[in-house]
Amino acid sequence: MSKKHIFLSVLFLYVFSGIFAQNNFSFLDKTQKKQSVSFQLINNLIVIPVTVNGKELSFILDSGVNKTIIFNLTKNDSIGLLNTEKIVLRGLGNGEPVAALLSTKNTLKIKNIKSSNEAVYVIVKDFFDLSSRMGITINGIIGYNLIRDFIVKINYRTKRITFYNSKKYKLKKCKKCEILPIQLFRKKPYLDVSVQLDTIGSKFTKVKMLIDSGASDALWLFEDSKTNIKTPKLFFNDILGEGLTGAIYGNRSRIPKLKIGSFTIDKPTISFLDTIASKNARIFEERNGSIGGNILKRFKVWLDYRNNKIMLKKNKSFKKGFQYNMSGLDVIYNGKQLVKEKKYNAAKDGYNNKVGSGNKAVNFVTSYSYKFKPSFKIKAILKNSPADNAGLLPDDIILKINNKKSYELKLSDIIAIFQEKDNKKVNLVIERNGIVKKFNFRLKQRI
Repeated sequence: MSKKHIFLSVLFLYVFSGIFAQNNFSFLDKTQKKQSVSFQLINNLIVIPVTVNGKELSFILDSGVNKTIIFNLTKNDSIGLLNTEKIVLRGLGNGEPVAALLSTKNTLKIKNIKSSNEAVYVIVKDFFDLSSRMGITINGIIGYNLIRDFIVKINYRTKRITFYNSKKYKLKKCKKCEILPIQLFRKKPYLDVSVQLDTIGSKFTKVKMLIDSGASDALWLFEDSKTNIKTPKLFFNDILGEGLTGAIYGNRSRIPKLKIGSFTIDKPTISFLDTIASKNARIFEERNGSIGGNILKRFKVWLDYRNNKIMLKKNKSFKKGFQYNMSGLDVIYNGKQLVKEKKYNAAKDGYNNKVGSGNKAVNFVTSYSYKFKPSFKIKAILKNSPADNAGLLPDDIILKINNKKSYELKLSDIIAIFQEKDNKKVNLVIERNGIVKKFNFRLKQRI
């Protein structure tokens, strides 16, 4: 299974209530021109701190959503939600609509940016399971409500977002930058780009794509949204990720080229969704797919919703290849485990000199300590993949990868191992029902 595409955009919203007023985000100091915020980049997704009613939570900045949604609250995350009423949410996937709560008059704050009357949609159950898929706690997603009030610059290289006062700052084409028009439909931004779908000839097809910073993949295309948009001969079927109402399936492949304005990107990975998987997304009939974080991270990006513009400047990641998970394993964070660690001290003689030298120095255990460390498990396995053929199973707990203890790794490190190169050997030590087992397989390039 290739690297999990995390898709967060909510396509439909049924609210059993009237229209409510909502304030804009603005600077606390009305004379302020800009505010810079650091973010974490995990699986190509932007994670920022957002304070909700005085409690700091972690949100994904998702240009593909038009609502602020919270879906992972614990007893420690008390944010005092008031004015709540029941609603129903629907998104990508084939499942039933999801029951949720609408809460109004909330105060949201990001450094010196604040809104005192924000609507928040609360999903009691975390259907996305994002925290386990990203290895850190993710409490929600925020998009249009924050982006609309500023000119927003996203620097993927320095991991900083700058919010500019749109009354005091205007987009000015810089050297090697390009300003392109975008279209807002139902508070979501769309961009016209061109894709080369066939290696024979050089014909490009113009497509309208959702700019989706909440998607970790490079590209999605909706099959048959144009007559020539069809899955290429070389592909494999994959679970692309989790939507609001269920798993999202599609065919993963590559295309020769993608053109965004004057920028040409070679051999990006792409996923093709059929009409069932993308039914709810096709409410905007002109839409042909999405551009996700694996494309956006190759640029410095400016979003200007008020003037319907995006500005792009390629960065050092622009020419990097597009890798994917060649193992067939979908690995997730599995909480904390208590690990017993040895503490070593060097043996010394009567003159307080170390016994031995260099690698031959004598060390001995003086004590043990217990620490909580991350644990990882297999969530799912792609059928007929290298891992499936080796005999691995869902719910296997990963203890070691290539002789390295799993708790010494981050989830992103594990994903990187599965993306390294075709035919690379991977050794796994797992625990299954209390029994330790060893497996090995070789990564297999399929597209």
